[in-house]
Amino acid sequence: MLGRSNDAWRHVLATARVLVDLPKITENTRFLVENLRGMEVVAVTKGVCGSPEVARAMLAGGAVALAESRHENAQRLRDGGISAALWLLRTPSPAKAADTVRLFDLSLASEVDSCLALDAAAAEQGVSHQVLVMVELGDLREGILPADLPAFVDMVERLEHIELAGIGGNLTCYGAVVPDERNMSLLRDLAAETERRVGRRLLVSGGNSGSIPMVAAGRMPQGISSLRIGETILHGVDTLTRWPMAGLHTDAFTMEAPVIECKAKPSLPRGRTAQNAWGDTPVFQDRGVRRRAICAIGRQDCHVEGLTPLDPRVYVLGASSDHLLLDVDSMIVPPRPGEAIAFRPDYVATLQLFTSPYVNKELRPFASSAYSARDVRARQDAR
Repeated sequence: MLGRSNDAWRHVLATARVLVDLPKITENTRFLVENLRGMEVVAVTKGVCGSPEVARAMLAGGAVALAESRHENAQRLRDGGISAALWLLRTPSPAKAADTVRLFDLSLASEVDSCLALDAAAAEQGVSHQVLVMVELGDLREGILPADLPAFVDMVERLEHIELAGIGGNLTCYGAVVPDERNMSLLRDLAAETERRVGRRLLVSGGNSGSIPMVAAGRMPQGISSLRIGETILHGVDTLTRWPMAGLHTDAFTMEAPVIECKAKPSLPRGRTAQNAWGDTPVFQDRGVRRRAICAIGRQDCHVEGLTPLDPRVYVLGASSDHLLLDVDSMIVPPRPGEAIAFRPDYVATLQLFTSPYVNKELRPFASSAYSARDVRARQDAR
């Protein structure tokens, strides 16, 4: 550690890293499980690329199952000793049917060919595989049209090694359609009709983190029994607005990157300009000569627009593939090469940080009692 003036304690870092406070993940999960009464929470780990440590933290908080979108992440979970029920959050291609049956207990279904491939793979492996039939509710991502649901259900029911587990819908991810009484009531009614058709109760999965406000406000129709929650557990925000949700930690993730240059430079480039490395034509503001730092991380590793510096005197100017440019002119003591600058990443930034092989991941059982005053007040208000 380097003590410099009374400005801050700095530490030296060799390469960028993302730090995860696992107890806060557990506490966020538990808070949602306790407050979304009557709703089973399926925790989504794709935002951390199937980290077994984060998965265990979610399960410790009361999640009934885990959900992933990629087979590689599911393999990472299984290799890490995770034996909990695991959902595949998309319809698999027929060529991935064998791996799907081997790794996942349940997968989303919206295509006949995929269901037939899953049935054949399950028969070969001597197991039964569950499917959640997805219905198109308006967001225009995956799902069959409501009018096609009865015939699709009949097809699934005829398969010997596939079990119809339930009906589900997804909103906000592509079309940004908000869950409301109309589309959630449609899902409930379709599920009720399907239950009468097959003669048994079914799981009804009412979407993702975007459905939480409906449940919290008591507006979710009776009959919706499960939510698939990722971002709100990981980052403690309402995904419809990205505002912090009362009672949840928003600081479970920290990204740190080392400074590799710090110099005073003009704020306007010199010479004729064209497109930058990403095909954009940037616009610059002339603020005179400013001290700027460069950190060893870039767009190849991270969605830099999703980074918020923890030091309010640091301002993100932009990035190339391997360099993050910062205005640090307001810092009392400029950072030296090797010293770390810390950021709070949002969901998209976290997803890319975990995907990048160039960023170290440190998942530790940090002390979870050091809440900010705002966190404490928010939790008291929520209860």
